[in-house]
Amino acid sequence: MIMNNYEQNKDLIEKRFQEIEKNLFEKIDISQFKPLSTQELIKILGLTIKKDEENKLITFLCELSAYTEDSQFNISFNAPSSTGKSYIPTEIARLFPEEDVIEIGYCSPTAFFHDIGEYQKERKGYVVDLSRKILIFLDQPHTQLLERLRPLLSHDKKEISLKITDKTQKFGLKTKNVLLRGYPSVIFCTAGLRIDEQEATRFLLLSPETNQEKIREAIHEKIKKETDADAYQKWLDDNPERKLLKERIQAIKQEDIKEIKISSPEKIEEKFFKKNKFLKPRHSRDIGRLISLIKSFALLNLWFREKDGSTIIANDSDTEEAFKIWEAISESQELNLPPYIYQLYQEVILPAWNEKNNNKIGEFEKIAGDSGLTRQDIIQKHYQVYERFIADWQLRQQIIPMLETAGLITQEPDPNDKRKMLIYPTTPLNLPKDKTIVSERVG
Repeated sequence: MIMNNYEQNKDLIEKRFQEIEKNLFEKIDISQFKPLSTQELIKILGLTIKKDEENKLITFLCELSAYTEDSQFNISFNAPSSTGKSYIPTEIARLFPEEDVIEIGYCSPTAFFHDIGEYQKERKGYVVDLSRKILIFLDQPHTQLLERLRPLLSHDKKEISLKITDKTQKFGLKTKNVLLRGYPSVIFCTAGLRIDEQEATRFLLLSPETNQEKIREAIHEKIKKETDADAYQKWLDDNPERKLLKERIQAIKQEDIKEIKISSPEKIEEKFFKKNKFLKPRHSRDIGRLISLIKSFALLNLWFREKDGSTIIANDSDTEEAFKIWEAISESQELNLPPYIYQLYQEVILPAWNEKNNNKIGEFEKIAGDSGLTRQDIIQKHYQVYERFIADWQLRQQIIPMLETAGLITQEPDPNDKRKMLIYPTTPLNLPKDKTIVSERVG
């Protein structure tokens, strides 16, 4: 019966194999490519992702870094639900070859290794080869899985041996061997705002924009896409810049670059130390991410960089572009905070505290001192700023503890009611009496 089916579908099967071979081995004409600037890349990505310029650029570079030997970096998108945190990485992943992208919803530790891994009898276990793969978790992975992936995320070793326990009906709990091989580019998307410090230092923390202009443009794009999906897809597929970018990615993959060197490491050192006067332990990992960004920029334009076999050399323009991105996101990274939390601190908590305390004048101010904020004060101010309420449990369990850990706020008992806690910013803005906000770097 199997042979009969093969004979009936022989032409179709052979045609399919020819298509696969063509996709795998057909060399792309690189003469059609020109140097691609950051703004040109943002414009192409902006066909489907509105606003979020830094987020989509960093996410693209993260996914592109999969095609390096060991310069991949990781991203964690942390923001409330319906803000587009999974849309950005999955939409950008559509530009990459399907076989290189692994998208996972909820996954238990054992299921991950069974589904992704391949059993090899000679090793008596599973081999999970994630070399040059893009791994996107559409929801926060199981805690035990995250713990087992930590050495991989830190690039501790290129091959890591793990032992997992699996429950079988016949033998009960049984130990299995797993060999993790290679470094993927990893992106987590989660609505949970609290982050374990061990995870926070292994990721770039990002949050999608939630301003009115972005939401308006996203709604416009959604209407265009959902009212005529076929026409929308045809419009995307026919866009010459997007088509060329997809071919560029395929050509970069085919180049199989083994190493990316940097021409002027002293410039990186000078710029980094100039910005970071007081060094923290996490800076040793931050500099690694910054270097990965530089290498990703070089990879994007590899045909226009100095090249020696499978090695290319990043130039000063790659360094400059990477530092521009880092400058835009470094403030919240320094504090181990998702940008969403840090923005809420700047736009809600600080103004609310100043409004409450700048109403005091004269002798009363001297006697009473500064007034702390209640959670209700923050909830009301949040509604004034964003025109939506924030859940009290989320403020109490996630946001306030993270801000306190970062050293941006302190909590003290209310002198009038010891059961209540009042919130005080540690570096409040000093506002003039007309309530005009004076911007000041916090941190």
